[in-house]
Amino acid sequence: MRAHHHGRPVGDVGDRLERRDATALFGVVSRFTPQKGFDLLFDTLPALLAERDAALAALGSGDARYEVFFEGLQARFPGRVVYHRGYSDELAHWIEAAADAFLMPSRYEPCGLNQMYSLRYGTIPVVRRTGGLADSVRMFDAASGRGTGIVFNDFDAPAMDWAMRTTLDLHAQPALWSRLVRNAMAEDFSWERQSKEYEALYRRLVGAAARG
Repeated sequence: MRAHHHGRPVGDVGDRLERRDATALFGVVSRFTPQKGFDLLFDTLPALLAERDAALAALGSGDARYEVFFEGLQARFPGRVVYHRGYSDELAHWIEAAADAFLMPSRYEPCGLNQMYSLRYGTIPVVRRTGGLADSVRMFDAASGRGTGIVFNDFDAPAMDWAMRTTLDLHAQPALWSRLVRNAMAEDFSWERQSKEYEALYRRLVGAAARG
C-alpha cells in the first residue's frame, strides 16, 4: 500500500493493518445494498486474500448479510482486513487516500461519486461497466499506457475475480502502476471544467440554430 498517507484514522484503522509497502490495499466505502454489488465478493475475496498479497479496509453498513461478510473477513484475516461498521467522514477520506484501489462492483450506478474521489486521490477504481462508472472510468491498457482504472463487464464472480487479480498483477509492476496512478490523477471532473464544456455545447447549438 502507498506509504505517504500515514495519518491517524478513526479507530486506529491504519494501526490494525499490515504496513508492508508491497501489499495492495483495497478500499470499500459504501452503503451495503444489493445495488452496490458486494455479492460478487462473497465467492471471490476470501480466496484472493488467502492467495495474494492484498489487504482490505472497509467502511459501511446496511443489509446484515454484507455486514456479517465483512466482519467474518476481519476475523479470518486479522491484520489484513479491517472493517468499520457505520459511517465516518474522516475514515471515508482516509480509506480513499490510503487505499491503492477502490472497489465499486455495482449492479447499476446512475452517477457515482466515489470513483471520482478515487481518481482524484490516485486510488485506482475497480468498477463494473455500468451507468456513471462506465462514463467516468476507462480500462487501463498496458500496451498504450492509457486508461484510468480497472473495468469489468459481467455481473458475476469470475468477472469480479478477474478485475481484482488484474489489479494486483498491475500493482506488482511499479512502472505500469505509476503510469496508471498518474493517469487517474490527471482526470478532471470539476465543475469549472464541466461548466466550460456545457458552455461550448450551448454555443454550438445556438450557432447551429442561427444558421438553420
